[in-house]
Amino acid sequence: MGNLIANKEVRKIFPIQDHIWMTTAGGVADAQRLVRLMQVETNLYQIERDRKITVDATASLLANVLHDNRWFPFWVQLLIGGYDSKPRLYSLDALGSVLEEKVVSTGSGSPFAYGLLEGAYKEEKTIEENLPIAARAIKAAISRDAFSGNNINLLAITAKGYKEIDAAKYL
Repeated sequence: MGNLIANKEVRKIFPIQDHIWMTTAGGVADAQRLVRLMQVETNLYQIERDRKITVDATASLLANVLHDNRWFPFWVQLLIGGYDSKPRLYSLDALGSVLEEKVVSTGSGSPFAYGLLEGAYKEEKTIEENLPIAARAIKAAISRDAFSGNNINLLAITAKGYKEIDAAKYL
């Protein structure tokens, strides 16, 4: 729809399983379709095998779906993050490449977010110490990129589970 932004308050982070979440950037319909598909496929995996799917296996499954559709790609950039034996984060593009990352940003506002992330994020910091950095990075993207929307969704995933975070306390 060109420069039309239909909804600036759209949610961009979704549960795949309790220990695995996916962020979305790009076409909303494509992202919603992939979220539903991944929820169903990971549920089937767990029913068939009677164990939780790993974050790595989820990222691989999504990469296969994206690659299988490479001639008519989903217009998305996705992140899969979660905690199984340790914290994991994967970046996936529309053609199915998958990269394990320590810190990553996607979407049209990502160059603005990276400016802050690359200078302030430190792997040895705690989640609590890195959350303000994440919130400020998203705020920078929102401030400079109209296509980033207005929402800041923060989520912490640990061995104990996930917790949605109120970004307002960090801004």
